[in-house]
Amino acid sequence: MSQILSNKVALVSGGGKNLGGVISLDLAKAGAKIVIHYHSPSSKAEAEIAVAAIEAAGGQAKIVSGDLTKVSEVQRVFSEANDAFGGLDIAVNTVGQVLKKPILETTEQEFDQMFEVNNKAAYFFIQEAGRTLRDGGKIISVVTSLLAAFTGYYSVYAGSKAPVEHYTRAAAKEFGGRGISVNNVAPGPLDTPFFYPVESPEAVAYHKSASMNGQLGDIKDIAPIVRFLASEGWWITGQTLFANGGYTTR
Repeated sequence: MSQILSNKVALVSGGGKNLGGVISLDLAKAGAKIVIHYHSPSSKAEAEIAVAAIEAAGGQAKIVSGDLTKVSEVQRVFSEANDAFGGLDIAVNTVGQVLKKPILETTEQEFDQMFEVNNKAAYFFIQEAGRTLRDGGKIISVVTSLLAAFTGYYSVYAGSKAPVEHYTRAAAKEFGGRGISVNNVAPGPLDTPFFYPVESPEAVAYHKSASMNGQLGDIKDIAPIVRFLASEGWWITGQTLFANGGYTTR
């Protein structure tokens, strides 16, 4: 792989496992130094495994922990990431939580938690990235293809992700003078442990049938899109790229 991101430093939130882990390794193989964020002690081991994989591939990586639903923690995470390799150029937020539940059964606690993880954390991640990144930086948020779906049961999940599109457009305008691009990647259903707990076998079969090849998405097909936005795709800004094999469209 070309070292197109040589001398760049990337922070990947949730970068130790699943999609975040693949993105971290992919950016490292493209030459970037990686700061892997993890949420709590229970996920530290996965972050350390991701660091080992990056180092085995010839890259450099460090870890930082923090609860991104707390603004002070977001600020500390970015401060430590900025210090890790002497600057920060790319910020990728992969953190998210799914809830599949009828509106009539959704509790206030579930609503609040989903908006903290998918909405509040995303907003202040973008904010702190705008403060911290060097000129010419890239901010990329992972949202969901359900933003373009007409379906039930995902009201709070899709609803808590939807505002990120507005935050992205505003940030693209506000940070554009410094050459910072701000975009979203919206995967469809992905074949990861993140997907299955909320889906029945019948729902899994439907999601597969809605794609171009009758399969769930592969996280390895999403990482190159993030890499593109962080490199040659710099002229794209304020956009949401739907990467879902034809699952939804606008």
